[in-house]
Order: sequence, then C-alpha cells, then structure tokens
Amino acid sequence: MSLQAEHLRYRPYAGPAAGWGALRSVASHWLDSKQPLKNLRALLKTNQNGGFDCPGCAWGDSPEAGMVKFCENGAKAVNWEATRRRVDATFFARYSLSQLREQSDYWLEYQGRLTEPLRYDKASDRYRPIDWDDAFALIGHHLNALETPDQAEFYTSGRTSNEAAFLYQLFVRAYGSNNFPDCSNMCHEASGVALGESIGVGKGSVRFEDFAKADAIFVLGQNPGTNHPRMLEPLREAVARGAQVVCFNPLKERGLERFQHPQHAIEMLANGSAPLNTAFFRPRLGGDMAALRGVAKFLLLWEREAQATGAPAVFDHAFIAEHTAGVEAYLAVLDATDWPTLEAQSGLSLTELEAAARLYRAAERVIICWAMGITQHRHSVATIQEITNLQLLRGNLGKPGAGLCPVRGHSNVQGDRTMGINERPPARLLDSLERRFGFAVPRQPGHNVVEAIEAMLAGRARVFIGLGGNFAQATPDSRRTHQALQRCALTVQISTKLNRSHLTVGQDALILPCLGRTDIDRQAAGPQAVTVEDSFSMIHASYGQLEPLSPLMRSEPAIVAGIAQATLGNRPVDWPALVADYSRIRELIGETIPGFADFEQRVHRPGGFHLDNPAAERHWSTASGRANFIANALPDDPFGGALEGHDAQPDLILQTLRSHDQYNTTVYGLDDRYRGVKGDRRVIFVHIDDIRRLGFEPGQKVDIQSLWHDGIERRVTGFTLLDFDIPRGQAAAYYPETNPLVPLGSVGIGSHTPTSKSVAIRLHAAQEETAPALASAGH
Repeated sequence: MSLQAEHLRYRPYAGPAAGWGALRSVASHWLDSKQPLKNLRALLKTNQNGGFDCPGCAWGDSPEAGMVKFCENGAKAVNWEATRRRVDATFFARYSLSQLREQSDYWLEYQGRLTEPLRYDKASDRYRPIDWDDAFALIGHHLNALETPDQAEFYTSGRTSNEAAFLYQLFVRAYGSNNFPDCSNMCHEASGVALGESIGVGKGSVRFEDFAKADAIFVLGQNPGTNHPRMLEPLREAVARGAQVVCFNPLKERGLERFQHPQHAIEMLANGSAPLNTAFFRPRLGGDMAALRGVAKFLLLWEREAQATGAPAVFDHAFIAEHTAGVEAYLAVLDATDWPTLEAQSGLSLTELEAAARLYRAAERVIICWAMGITQHRHSVATIQEITNLQLLRGNLGKPGAGLCPVRGHSNVQGDRTMGINERPPARLLDSLERRFGFAVPRQPGHNVVEAIEAMLAGRARVFIGLGGNFAQATPDSRRTHQALQRCALTVQISTKLNRSHLTVGQDALILPCLGRTDIDRQAAGPQAVTVEDSFSMIHASYGQLEPLSPLMRSEPAIVAGIAQATLGNRPVDWPALVADYSRIRELIGETIPGFADFEQRVHRPGGFHLDNPAAERHWSTASGRANFIANALPDDPFGGALEGHDAQPDLILQTLRSHDQYNTTVYGLDDRYRGVKGDRRVIFVHIDDIRRLGFEPGQKVDIQSLWHDGIERRVTGFTLLDFDIPRGQAAAYYPETNPLVPLGSVGIGSHTPTSKSVAIRLHAAQEETAPALASAGH
C-alpha cells in the first residue's frame, strides 16, 4: 500500500456502487491490518447483538439478523482502528514534530495506534512518555490556574460514547463552563436548530422500518454511496417495490445511480446491478431551498385548481388545521415568489421543478433525507425549514413511512448531543443536573467550534482538550485554526491514532491514548459495554472484541474521570467508582436525561431500545404547541450567500467533499474509486467548459484562492484540474486539503456552521507549473 502520492490517474468509473470493487477494497484493508484473522472475527461481530457498534457512520441497523452487517467503509474503519502498528515513545524518538509535519494526513494515521501517554518536549521537538497520574495532574493544574473556567475549551468528537459524553459534560459543568465546541457544530447543527423551531425536536422523526413503507424517498445533498453505504440497500429495495427515490445533488454520484449488492451471490456472479433512483435533479450549489419552494408553489397551484373544480385536495387540510401554525404566512410567501427567481436560484428549469412536484404529490407517504450538502450553506436553517414546510403541507409527519431524516455522520454524534454536549443547553437539562448533583450549573452560553477558535486566537481561551477527533484538520480556515491551538498554554488530545492535531501544539501538550470501539474495555467490575445512538434514535450497546495493543491505553470514560478527579476531587461524584462499573454511569443518565429510565435493563435487549420522539407522535414541543410553518426569505444571491461581501466576482463556487477512500478527516488511501481518481487527492473537479473559459486545460496544475472580505489571503497550491460531470460554475475538491479555503467568518445564519459547500474561489496557474499530471484523461 503506497503512502505517498503517485502519478495521478483519472478515468471515469463505469461500474456500480459496492459489488466487486467493495470486496476488493475490504480485502486489501483487511490484509493490511497485520492481524487479518483476528479482524475477520471482529468484523463478523460488527453491529451484531453482543458485538460492537460500527465506528463509522450513524446509519441504523436492520432489525433482521444477518451474518454480515457492515459496509465497505465500516470494514475500512474497523481494520484501520484494529491494526498492529504502534505509535509510542520509540516512534517519536525517530521523528521530531517538524519532520512529521511534512507528512500527509494519510501517512500520519497509517503509522498505527497510540499506545502510551505522551508529553511534548519543546527542547527536543518530540513527545516523551509521561505517567497517567502526572498527565492528569498537569491538566488539573492548568485548569485550576485559569482566571475563569470559560478560558478552557472542551471539544468532543462524534465517536465518543454516551457514557464518556455524559461524564465529560458533568465534569465540565461542575468545573463551571458550557464551552462545548463539538463536531455537531460543523455538520448537522442547522438541522437541530431548524427542526427545533419547526417541530420542537432537533432530530429526525423516522425509524428504520419507515423506509419499507414509504411511497417516495427524497434524498437531498447527500452521497450515501461514500458517506452512508448501508443506506443503499433500503433505497434499492424501495425502487424494487415501486417506490420513488428522488435525488437532488449537483454531482451525479455513482452511489445514487447503480448498486451491486455484495451479499447477493447471483447478482455478483452475473455482474448485475440495480438502479438506486427513479429521478435525479441537479440543482446549483445552495439552490435546494429554491427548488423545494418551487415544488411547494406547484402544490399550491394544484390545490387551488382542486378547490375550483371540486377535485380531491392536494394539501392535508385536517392535519394543517389540527397540528400546525403559520400556514397562511407561508402560502403568502409562495405567492410572492416568482417563477424566474426560483429557476435562477435553483438552477432547475420550470419543467424539472414541475416533475419533482408531481413525484411528491403522487406519494401518500414521503421521507425526506438530507446531509452536508444541505447543512453547510449560509441559509441552511432556512432550507431545512423549507423541507419541513413541504412535509407539513401534505401531513408527512407522524405517520408510518413518512417524516424527516437528517442522516448523521459520525457514529454517536447524535448521542453526544442527547447526553448534554451542547454549548447552548436546554434549561430542562441544567435544571435536572442541579437537582440530581446539587451544584450551581453554569447558565451562560458556551462556545461552539468557530467561537472557540476565535477565543483561542484572541487569547481568551488558554486550554484546549479534545475528546477524540482531529480538530486541527476538521475545522475551517486551517491556518488560523492551527494558530489558535498554538496560542494555548496547554493542548490535550484524547486519541486512538496519530493525526495533525498532535503536531499542532500549545506551549505544553499531551497525547492521551484511548481505547477504540473494537477494543475490549476491562474495568474493576469486568469487561464493559458502552452505548451509542444512531440516526433513528435507537440506543445500542457496544462490546469491544479485541485485546488492546497496550495496557497503557485507557477508555474514554476512565480518561475523563481521571481529569475530573485531578481537577475537582470527588466532586460532585466519586469519579473512580463510576468508571469501575459503567452501569453506575447509566444509572445517573437514567436519572437525569429524558427517555433513559431503566437504561441498564433496556439497553441489553437485542437491538437496544428507541428514544421516543414527540414529533413522530404528533406532539409538538414548540412555543406554539404546534408544528410551525416558517416563512424564510430566499438568499440574496443564487449561491446561497457565498458571494456576500465580495467586490470581486469568483471564477467558481467550490464545495468540499470526501473521497470514497475516506471517512471524515481519516483518509484510508489516495484513490476515489467512484470518481475514477487514483494516486492523488490534490485535485479539483470542474466542467470542461469552465476549465477552458478560465484559460486552462484538463490536467493543468492550479492554485486555488478563496474570496472573503477580511483581507486575509487563503490559498492552497498544486491542484490538478479534472474535467468532470459537474454543473457549470461549480467546483468540488476534497477536504481536509481544501479546508484552508473556508473562511472562519463564513457561517450559517442561526447555526454558526462553516459554509464548506459554498466557497467563492478563483483559480490561478500554479506558481511552479509542471507538465499535465494525468496518466489518462477522463473525458
């Protein structure tokens, strides 16, 4: 397996999603783990009762039993975590941080698991071993020396278990802060804000079984073939039984076109495949809100025709009357929005908008799913409320086979928020913590991710603790984020594998190696289970299956408890006693978090248990006591705010995205099978007409500059132009390589989420121009 960029090869992919390509990829990563037999046994326990929950995405599991319940990306995640390669003091004796910074993110994580606690030694520019007690004491000393608890930032990754997240938020609030920058701030924050205002619950209303009952499934701004591969099976089954699967995505991703099921022997042997959609619409970046409003405007037109002719109603008037508020204001906005504006902003023709509306109208039960292509724009909250408005018009909430489905990314990002990882927590959570634990809980809002970076840059935050993740690379405006971390007095990274955050150190820095989802977690009471919450609000128990590589690795709950004990002592709980037996943590969760009564008994049932969702039962926890139609204005420019504040016009609007060989910032390889890219990641996908309009040729190297009005130059260099089937005026490139282009100040209205799907850019000939880099051109 090559760890360095090879000669770039590019040829558009002609095969189906999954199938033989997925099996070859899984086999390669399985063998490369250096313990294939152990990992094969572990893989067969993935998402199984008594096994461990996949450390990849948050897609839910089918209730049916099956020998294989993981996808290609899940297998990569397991083998990537369950490796025999080690990063320890011997490794850092060979490499200084200056040397490691020259390596790629892929190379860094490939080196293996972190196996002992380490402290940065500035004089030698290396990490050196430190005892756990000394590490905890160092953290406690720094935290207790701050002028105010709000000078510390407590980040959380979506991999964190419910038990670790609960202890973390309890410790931090007892310490005195609500500073919880969290990976939710960078992905589905807009979903939580929008749905909370519209239906009173900040998460989806559907369950896994609803997909088998839907007449239509709309998939917006999402690439499940790469990001949530297990979603492909229910989409395939929906098409096979005659349901509509309607996709809105500027890029016509292979995972939404054809699917070859790796567990269907006849299909594999015949090299067949099945379609995964019945209609595909390609809006411009940021144009989904206008497209949805166009669909709603057609419904209103047909509703009035039905009223005039006595035909059956298009709207669900009984549902609207009994359950909603604000419909008249919303219909007035539909009336006031003209068709040319909807066409211009959506990037779709009137014919296409009408076709989408007819598909929606014909279905009695509709699920609408969405992901980052919707949530990472300036007007994302308004777009998700437009989705909700559309569903309310037809009563597509609170009935089987219908509802709202934000498809979450990391495996427990939703559970962390449920456990209280929230910089703006609801009063009912704080009241509950005060009643149970008897201390005055901080009430002032804390920092989200962008606010935390700004506070560290300004010197208002002096300590950073990262519970998982790769903060330095996952965040926007990478150069400024790195500067922010380097201005801290102490940075602490609780991690499984080496990443760039460990190389972006404060004046003092610690690496604390934690167990992963695959590792057996032994505490005083014996092997422990942790729990997670999937996108459908199902709570699962997860039991590690593999022996940890080192006795010096500790679980996330144990590390959090160790920091808390060193900082607070036995206040407000006996931290070591909780870690000895995680059932004690779950008991506290059951006493303070709604929906978790009898947690310990319920979670060990096969399949776990479901957290009730009031909106799914047509109970609305809003100020009005009803589901709210919310009439938002369309954005001022057709690219959803990407051009705001720019005097100069951009060449293109860029969206950042994952490759197929990647999960979040974890890069498993240098290829992107579904887009036909091999050997390099520093590429930018552009339509051939745009490439030539801008005076370039396919294969040419370019530098990319983003436009923002703060006078800071943001530029990445040496990217290869690839002629790609993408709408004109748009571009796409991989993150984290292009995260330096996302301005820190460019965030969603109401969500503060970085606008990574709408970045205004200009292209320049590479400063060190070379011959075209392509071994084989694609188009």
